[in-house]
Parts: sequence; structure tokens; C-alpha cells
Amino acid sequence: MLVTEGGVPLVPTCKKWGLEMGLSFFSKHLPIQEGQPWALKTPADIISTVEFNHTGELLATGDKGGRVVIFQREPESKNAPHSQGEYDVYSTFQSHEPEFDYLKSLEIEEKINKIKWLPQQNAAHSLLSTNDKTIKLWKITERDKRPEGYNLKDEEGKLKDLSTVTSLQVPVLKPMDLMVEVSPRRIFANGHTYHINSISVNSDCETYMSADDLRINLWHLAITDRSFNIVDIKPANMEDLTEVITASEFHPHHCNLFVYSSSKGSLRLCDMRAAALCDKHSKLFEEPEDPSNRSFFSEIISSVSDVKFSHSGRYMLTRDYLTVKVWDLNMEARPIETYQVHDYLRSKLCSLYENDCIFDKFECAWNGSDSVIMTGAYNNFFRMFDRNTKRDVTLEASRESSKPRAVLKPRRVCVGGKRRRDDISVDSLDFTKKILHTAWHPAENIIAIAATNNLYIFQDKVNSDMH
Repeated sequence: MLVTEGGVPLVPTCKKWGLEMGLSFFSKHLPIQEGQPWALKTPADIISTVEFNHTGELLATGDKGGRVVIFQREPESKNAPHSQGEYDVYSTFQSHEPEFDYLKSLEIEEKINKIKWLPQQNAAHSLLSTNDKTIKLWKITERDKRPEGYNLKDEEGKLKDLSTVTSLQVPVLKPMDLMVEVSPRRIFANGHTYHINSISVNSDCETYMSADDLRINLWHLAITDRSFNIVDIKPANMEDLTEVITASEFHPHHCNLFVYSSSKGSLRLCDMRAAALCDKHSKLFEEPEDPSNRSFFSEIISSVSDVKFSHSGRYMLTRDYLTVKVWDLNMEARPIETYQVHDYLRSKLCSLYENDCIFDKFECAWNGSDSVIMTGAYNNFFRMFDRNTKRDVTLEASRESSKPRAVLKPRRVCVGGKRRRDDISVDSLDFTKKILHTAWHPAENIIAIAATNNLYIFQDKVNSDMH
């Protein structure tokens, strides 16, 4: 069990990046120095996506400036037996640049919307990154040797005068400092009219899909000039539009199945064996609305912002504005589990609508055994729910709570009346500090939390004590 009061607490295990300040968090692109204000950051530095690779040894983040930063887990050493689990910067590169669509007179942001790792096939790693319009396939390789002793080239790579070549030699590989090279392998453009909100790699390792507000396209990883439209919900008359696609994902084991969520709170499971165009879903997962709870905000807060298959493939996890829900693929009528993330905000919906926070899109994540789920909230809080014990906890990702080897203390939001010493009032929550993007290590209890321009990495105390 990962987190419960009286259970196993979480401790931060981040290696400090930047100046030695005793802070156990990554300050994204902007090492915070003593005397600098905590709020010092630019919009380009705000992290927009976080993703572990399939082994958990690499962690990629994308930001609003179009940059991708890859962190690598440090191996355990004899001199520092407790260092395993710490992540350090491995590579940084510019994935996307701002563009301008002259036909539509629209600016295309460089912001990275999603990153997805491809299963590793050889020594190199590969990942897909996308902004609103263009998906790119990147290859990450290491080089620690360089060839020397060419017959026809000098040390600078220039061709020699052939008349000076009097003997032949065998080129040799000489050791060099490790160099991480990132190169673009494919660019998948012009496939979407609307903004891309999700990408998902298929279990066949040959195809992937990308979704925008109204369409889902299927791509082959080796073909960039065409894709197949597998879902199209655009009506003939746009005035008849009642919902949009908010997220989509392939089944982890069956390459023919995928799910997509909508702004009306429904999930549609589709089977590509049934038809080339999957407008007719195989299953519709939708919870009937309680008429007594109907309000002006009902449709907004029921919109699904994220959907994730469990590792087993049996369940689906969805996040809407106030709750996370677990669905069984064999039961469409209602979710089998519903967890309240921040129900204390129900009375604040009017003000959240006015400041646009009600449209925030929170992500959710499973742990490796599908027994605990995690999602973000406001005030740099994130929530965890143990499916077996039905216990939950609220934790905070902040500079104060991230001292090296410090135990994260559960936080509690109080709604009026008496409150305990460490409780925080719902009226004092900071809605500018929000955790939208989270990721969980595929096998271990290590989590990555993106809070504006800072990346926090925590692991449970049992795991850290074992190394």
C-alpha cells in the first residue's frame, strides 16, 4: 500500500538540480537561486506533460516553450547505496517551434501537448511528441566512441590529397565522453484540422493514433504522408455539434480496441475489426445523471479530461472536474468506483467558472499493480486513493515539504466550522497553483508531479530503504 495515514508514507528522492540549496525538486529550466522570488518563472517554462518510459528508467517532460527534457534514473553505486531512484538530466532538446498558418491566419503554439514513449527495440530510445498540429518521432541514442585513423580523411574530416596516401590503415574506435544525440526521425503533419489533445501508441508497436476535438486518426510509424480516419464526429452542420472528443487511448494488450472520452462525460469503446470507420462504438460507458444534482455547471464538470486503461486492461480510469472513476470493461451502466477529489469546491463553482478554472484538465494515473490511483488538485495538492482499503490521502508538492528524505505529511482541507492546526481553509486555496500532470513509474512506487515550472519526484519510504 503506498499512502495512507499510518501506512507507508512518501519521501522525496529527487536529486537537486542547480544550486545546492537543500531542495529536493527539479526547477524546470530555471535553477532557483538564493534571494530570488519563488514565483520567478516564464510561461514557456510551465510543464505541460510528464511521461515515464516502459521501464521507468527514463522520464520525459514537455513544456509550453516546445522543449523536451529527459531525465535518467541513476544506477545504484557502492559509494552512495541510497542514490538509486534519483533522476538526473539526461538530455534536453527543442521539439517544436511556433508556427503560423497563413491560410487560416492562426498562430500554432509550440507547447508540447503530449509525449508517448515507444517500446524499446534496440539500444536507442524513441518517443513521440506533439503540439496542436504536428507530431514528431524522435530517436535518442548514446555515443561514447569515435572513429579515428581514416585513410582518405584528416582529423577534421576533410578529404586528403590522394597523392599523400602512401599506406593503408585500419580505422579504430577511440573512447570519448558520453554524448546523447537526439534526432528527428519522422514528422507527421497536416493530419488534423483541430487541436490535437492526445496520442497513443498501439500494442502492435507499428501504429499509433492521434485525436483532436472531432476526429481520431490512425498512423503507421513509418508513413508520414497519410493517415486513416477512424473516428469522425463532426456533424454536417456545426450548429448541431453537442460534444467533442477530450481524450483517447489504445488498449494495452488488444491492438484492435481503443477508447475515447467526450465532453458529455461518456466513454466509447471501439473495435477496429468491426469497421474501418469506428463511428459506431462497440460499448458506451455512461453514468445516468441524478436530476436532483442538475445545475448550470453539470455539463462542464462532467466532461472527462483524461482516460487511462489499467495495466491489466480490465479497467478504465477517468477524471472529470470533481471526481475520478473506475470503470469495468464488462459493465457499461455505471462506474464500479467513484472517488471525490475535491468535493469541497462544489460550492465554489460559480467563482471557478468566472476565473476559467472550471475548464482545467486534470490527468490521472494508475500505479503498477492497478491498486492505487492518483490525480492532481489545486494548491499544489495531489490525491491518492487505495482501491483495496478505500482510504485516501491528500499530499502537497511544495518547496517546504520537499526537504531531502522528509516524509510528506497528509493535508486536509476544512470547510467552515472548527479546524485542526494544520488544516487549510477552502477559502485560502491558491487556484493558480495546480497539479494537472502526473505520472507513475510502471513498476515501482515512484511518482512524478508537475507543478507549474517545477518537477517533483517522490518515492515511498519502503522502496527507498530497500536500496
